[in-house]
Amino acid sequence: MQFRVLGTVAAVTDHGDPLPLGPAKRHSLLAVLLLHPDTAVTVDRLTGALWEEEPPRHSRTVLQGHVSRLRALFTEYGAATQGIELVTQGPAYVLRLPGAVVDAHRFEESLGAARSLREPGEAVSVLRDALALWRGPALAGTVRSPLLENAAHALEELRLAAVEELAAAHERLGEHGAAAAVLRAEVAANPLREPLIAGLMLALGRAGRQSDALDWFHRTRRLLADQLGVGPGAVLTDAYTALLRADAAEASVPSAPVVAGAMAPAVAGAGAPPVAAPGAAVPPDPPAGPAPALAAAQLLPRRPRGFTGRERELAALDRATAGAPGPIAMITGSAGVGKTALSLHWAHLRHADFPDGRLFVDLRGYSPAPARDTAAVLREFLLALGVPAEGMPGTPESLGARYRELTGHRRMLVVLDNARDSAQVRPLLPGGEDCVTLITSRDRLGGLVASDAARPVPLAALPAAQSTALLAAVLGPDLVAAEPEAAVRLAELCDGLPLALRVAAARLATGPHRGLAAFAGELSDEHTRLDLLRVEDTGVAAALGLTVRQLPEPARLMFHRLGPHTGATLDTCTAAALADCAPAQAAAALDQLAAAQLVVEAGPHAYVLHDLVRLYARSLTPGCDRDGLLRLLDHRLHTLLAASAAAEPGGEPCCALPPGARPAVGIRTFDDRAGALAWYSAERDALRGAVEAAAAAGLHDRAWRLVLLQWPLIVWQVRDGWVPLLERGLASAELDGDPGGQSRARALLGWVLSEEGRPAEALVQLERAPELAALAGDTAGEAIARINLAVALTRSGAAERDGSRERDGAHDRDGAAEQDGARERARDLLVRALALAERAGHTETVTLAHQHLAHHLLAAGSPAEAASHAARGLALAPRLAAPRRVALRTLYGRALAATGRTGEAVRQLGDALREARAHAYEEGEKAASSALAALGVLTDR
Repeated sequence: MQFRVLGTVAAVTDHGDPLPLGPAKRHSLLAVLLLHPDTAVTVDRLTGALWEEEPPRHSRTVLQGHVSRLRALFTEYGAATQGIELVTQGPAYVLRLPGAVVDAHRFEESLGAARSLREPGEAVSVLRDALALWRGPALAGTVRSPLLENAAHALEELRLAAVEELAAAHERLGEHGAAAAVLRAEVAANPLREPLIAGLMLALGRAGRQSDALDWFHRTRRLLADQLGVGPGAVLTDAYTALLRADAAEASVPSAPVVAGAMAPAVAGAGAPPVAAPGAAVPPDPPAGPAPALAAAQLLPRRPRGFTGRERELAALDRATAGAPGPIAMITGSAGVGKTALSLHWAHLRHADFPDGRLFVDLRGYSPAPARDTAAVLREFLLALGVPAEGMPGTPESLGARYRELTGHRRMLVVLDNARDSAQVRPLLPGGEDCVTLITSRDRLGGLVASDAARPVPLAALPAAQSTALLAAVLGPDLVAAEPEAAVRLAELCDGLPLALRVAAARLATGPHRGLAAFAGELSDEHTRLDLLRVEDTGVAAALGLTVRQLPEPARLMFHRLGPHTGATLDTCTAAALADCAPAQAAAALDQLAAAQLVVEAGPHAYVLHDLVRLYARSLTPGCDRDGLLRLLDHRLHTLLAASAAAEPGGEPCCALPPGARPAVGIRTFDDRAGALAWYSAERDALRGAVEAAAAAGLHDRAWRLVLLQWPLIVWQVRDGWVPLLERGLASAELDGDPGGQSRARALLGWVLSEEGRPAEALVQLERAPELAALAGDTAGEAIARINLAVALTRSGAAERDGSRERDGAHDRDGAAEQDGARERARDLLVRALALAERAGHTETVTLAHQHLAHHLLAAGSPAEAASHAARGLALAPRLAAPRRVALRTLYGRALAATGRTGEAVRQLGDALREARAHAYEEGEKAASSALAALGVLTDR
């Protein structure tokens, strides 16, 4: 997740998709918090920022609502996994986050770094990247309050300072035209900012455009007089005087900063030989004889067939190749993602922009054949540019010099495809400011970004709609339209990789007749998927193999160990467990894999491992890597124990590690409940895969524990389809012969079935759970089993009463007796559970028993007893998670109201409502609001 304030205030995913922030006030709230990261911002200050005039009476409640919605949005998009959290600190809020996720922070860091650089070329690169972070006026989309307007003005002043420093760096390089171009756009937007205009005048004068420079002075002088009634200041008149005194043929004053100093010569004197800098190599003389006629070079391959989508990336290429002199754009991405196709498609679209030709070479950085020799490539380029073979320079250095000379004044496109590293690319960069270079690589080529200001254009997998469009382009639209759901499934199984989609389409088009659904069914088998995605010598595995072959040794060893991994996301701790190494070593290897586009960085220490890549890693290890799987499963168990402790503070683990479990190498930490639940939710599919892998390998002692330790998320999202997983866990506990595991699994499964409205099935599981727990000597587990059984019996009795009313309109006497018996049994179960939990010293279960006893007694018409149990539970609740406190306080308020203590009830319910909103606990908020409404107390957002 990234945050933007340099333009419209926004929160975006790592793929650049905006999050739905909502109204302007929520944008404004986020903006203030982002401008003061890791700092307590008081409610009063936030209120002043959100309302231009006198805030309304309920402004605090409205503000709390916006905070709650922001927290919910952060949780939905997994912000906690990146260290982003919005917390309450007394009468203030704190947005904790890494500074690098805020564009303003990155901009200020880059500006500071540029100021410390001695080399102007490096400063130009850093400042360009910094200014590229701006997407419009700062803090756009927020309310017009003094606090935000002052902040926007301060950011704009910083931006203009960066522009002036960029122009100064160009001047130090002698690039006066570039300096003038940088300043001209800013002068148009700030026509009365005299230092900018003075800098533009001096840059134009040094570029040999003295009349343009003097024109800017007179234009500004008139504007100052007309609008402000004043004359030019000292900085403008000094620049004007320097222009008048300059003599282009004789001046020898060196370049100065853009806002001060005298004029420097624009060019060397007519007919003067070029002068080399001290220590620089002097280019060789050109060959004797007449200069060759320069041809419009055309080495570009044909336009790729069936190209579809990529509108966003095409626009990014337009931006990356516009504005700056001699721009370099890099398309980076994994094997098979379509880098070459995108580069060729863009090159054909923009052919009119390059009248002097288009050069192309496959550098074979990732290819079965050896990489291209630089000298051979330069000879090809020079031949295309019209240099005859007999006039070809003889050394690599002279070849490069001739190439840069011939491209120095041409408008050309140079496409360097399939580059291995930055060193392979640099000698092939053209020499002219009107040339555009387009590079594709599986490596991120960070060195080229640093040395030559190359602008990356990352290429990810195709989204579902573009994937199906590609299938339709290859197979024909009718076939895809006939099976749209199967086409989407096929795209998912191909990971949205164009290479995999084209291979799949080729198999469908050339193989025996079968539909998309049938082929998608075949691809669903992970054991054969890579084989099916191969046609002749083309396939996903072959393409990935070429990348792996080029990896440094640590990264290659890490990749070979990733096979047992069961999910799409991967952190450094999990990778360390898989590779049996220290987390620092794993982090270094993962960085190398990310540079090679085999994993994708999703945040600090977090990576994405696509299915086809994971399956290829698995194929490199013959048979089952049982040791690797055990390391992974035991690491998962350690992490689940840490997550459950954070999600339910004060609780006890529902199970211990299995005998022989490996010690933890490195376990991620969880700051709070929200962070733990976000991790649970993000890892749900990976954990299910780990359970299936454990069961398939006969590691049932791990399988059932992996299921049960997910209980905080299961309880929080109880109606979210957990039954199959819990049944798998119960089966493994039975195969493992562990009665404690069976009891816990039955208790949790019964609870979920009861919540899903399946009381008969729930009671089948819950009736057996207490005896199994007693057999295992699990006192706390027996208490939980009894609580769950009591709740199910109560619900079952309520359902029977409702059904009886529908059938007969009155209770049958025998049925009423049975229901009374069920209620009495439920109460006995709860009382016994409370005693067991207190004996075990299990605080969380004691509180749970008090909560359900309070609920039971309130429903049974005993509000005084209910209030007593709720109060006793609340006395223990400060050690527990907020939802438990909210539930107990709501019950306490309802019980107090039923005993006539209305004032105290309203206070308790109000506290419950505020805490529920503060923690984005919507179910608790709804319950507290309903209870207050029943007392005639209205609540608002």
